[in-house]
Formats: sequence, structure tokens, C-alpha cells
Amino acid sequence: MKKSLAEQMQQSTEKRRKRQWAVMITFAVLMIAFIFLSMNTGFSKLAPAEVLNTLFGKGTSRQNLILFEFRLPRIVISMLVGAGLAVSGCILQGVSRNALADPGILGITSGSGLIVVLYLSFYSSTAKAPTLLLPFLALAGGLMVAAIIYVLSYSKKDGLNPNRMVLTGIAVTAAVNGLMIVLMLRLNPNKYDMVASWLAGSIWGSTWKQVLTLLPWVLLLIVFAFLKSRKLDALSLDENIASSLGVNLNRERLYLLLIAVGLAAACVAFTGGIGFVGLIAPHLARRLVGPGHRMLLPASALGGALLLLMADTLGRLVFPATEIHAGIMVAIIGAPYFLYLLSKSKM
Repeated sequence: MKKSLAEQMQQSTEKRRKRQWAVMITFAVLMIAFIFLSMNTGFSKLAPAEVLNTLFGKGTSRQNLILFEFRLPRIVISMLVGAGLAVSGCILQGVSRNALADPGILGITSGSGLIVVLYLSFYSSTAKAPTLLLPFLALAGGLMVAAIIYVLSYSKKDGLNPNRMVLTGIAVTAAVNGLMIVLMLRLNPNKYDMVASWLAGSIWGSTWKQVLTLLPWVLLLIVFAFLKSRKLDALSLDENIASSLGVNLNRERLYLLLIAVGLAAACVAFTGGIGFVGLIAPHLARRLVGPGHRMLLPASALGGALLLLMADTLGRLVFPATEIHAGIMVAIIGAPYFLYLLSKSKM
């Protein structure tokens, strides 16, 4: 007997869910593998057996220092920032209905970085800058740039124009980056090196204090984003369809943009200008788990965490003595991918 349409749809839904969970489990397994690889990677050598002994409390004082004070905070920061930037990019792509949207491309990262650079330029090192204050400063800069882009991209007739939003973001990013260069030229050599390293997306020097400061920002905002997943599904549709579903477009768009800017700003405050994570991770996750944000948001978070952890680990693995900043490694991957997406888009 032929299966009814309802049975076929149920089977199709079950297959899709199994595939989605398989993707999530694969991301999690890969992340565990890279966590262990990252603990074994760096200028100071630690053998796998030494890492395991140290984790179980049998390491020397030197091994404890390397693993618990240097490498583990760096690993956790990488995953938090990767997840935060990926979810931020996923929200922006849904709100703008444009697969090219990303916190870096839309200028939010640069706006956050500008305010933080202004603040850090008054200190000889980042250690003197109150850690708890940095996310709020970055949030102010990100909101400022997001407001400018929103105003320039919105019209009463067409609403929020996705293509104009991306192009406006690129133009604003160029202007803000130029302003940052002017500010950096006025710094003394020591401050210039510090700020330049930070802007390149360095995760080196991460501490548990930074982890504890960033953790509530990322976790709470990702939870808020997940609670808005159905609204985000509606906003990803045509505005007329979303309105017919009873969605208050302006209010929900504002809430989601605040979440996206908050995530990006908090991440930028601690790791500098890491771009393309918010572009690549959601796009790959969408291909693997589908467009429904109830699964897309957590898949993007896992994918972003994995991507940045891989970038940071490979940057230390290729040149252990000098290291390549995680932001540079991601850019090496992300720039060609962005050009590929641009060639496939209808802009």
C-alpha cells in the first residue's frame, strides 16, 4: 500500500531531525578533538600524556601554569567569541534577509573597535583598563554604527533594503577603519603595537577574568536569541507575510538587532576585529540543518565556536614561535568565501 501524504511528511520530518542532530553531534565531537589538540599546541611543548596528567591533578607547577592559566582560558574565549559572532551573524542575515550580512561587513565590529581603541589609547596596557567596562564601551560603538546603517538603509516605501544595508555597512566600515588608522598614528610605539595586535584579532593573553566577564553576555544573549527564533523565522520571510502572521516588524527587528549588536560588541571588546565568523558559520549551518532558526541558531553557535577554535589552534600550530592571530587565519578562509557568496548573490 502506498503511504499517505501525512506519513510521508512525518518520515521526511524525522529524517530531517536526525540529520540536524547528526550535524550538531559532529560539530561537538570535532570541537572536543580540537580542544585536546589546542591544549597540546603552543610554543611551550606539552605531550598528550602530560596534558592528561595535568588535567587529573598530577602535573608539575610549570605544566599547571601553561595549561590552566594560558591555554584553557584562551580555548574558552575562542569558543565563546566564535559562538557569539556566529549567532550575531545568523540574526543579521535573518533580519536583513541577506546571506552576506555579518557583524564585520556591516560595520558593527569596526564601530565597537573604534570606541574601545579610543579608550585603550589612554592606557599603557589592556590590563589597566577595567575588564567589566569594555563590553559596555564596545556596545556603545556598535549601537552607534548600527543606528547609522539602519537609518541609511531604511525607507518608508521599501522598509529595510537588504542590498542597501550591506553596501552601506561596507562604506561605513571603510570610514570607521580610516578614522581608527588616524587615531593609531597618534599613538606612541608601545601603544600602537598593542592596539594593532588587538585589532588583528588576537586571542593571546586571555585570562579567566575575561572569560567570566564575557560568559554571561554570550550565554544570556544567545538564550534570548533562541527564544526569538520563531519571530526570526517570520522576519526572514517577506514583510507582508510576516505582518499577516501578527509579527510587529519594527519592534521584533529592533530587539533582534540589539541582541546581534550586543553579542558582536562583547566579543570584539576582548578579541578585537575578528571578521567573517558571523558570515561563514551561519551560512554553512543553514546548508546543513536548514533555514529554521530553532536549529539554525544552536548549529551556528557550535559552528562558530569550532571555526574560531580551529583558526586559533592552526595559527599556533603553523608558526609556534610567533603565532598567526586568529583574526588573520579566519580572514584567510573568509575572504575567498565572501567573494564566492558575492558572485552567487543577485546584488
